[in-house]
Amino acid sequence: MKVYAASKCSMCHSVAGKGNAKGVLDDVGAKLSADEIRQWLVDPEAMRVKAKAERKPFMKSYASMPKADIDGLVAYLQTLKVKK
Repeated sequence: MKVYAASKCSMCHSVAGKGNAKGVLDDVGAKLSADEIRQWLVDPEAMRVKAKAERKPFMKSYASMPKADIDGLVAYLQTLKVKK
């Protein structure tokens, strides 16, 4: 969660109603695997094409982010699952 906040992910995404409502991540942990989330972070262009995502602006790459930060962000995003 610290990496999410420090990276200002909420400029484009929201969690629990906080942030940009156009990029809701509340159920991302149930929809995407850890590997898919990692790919969105390090190669968003390839994932955008694969997912046929048209949202603009396109997501920027975080490939230069330290591996520990990417791992932490992926772990946090994997916890985001809507309780049914």
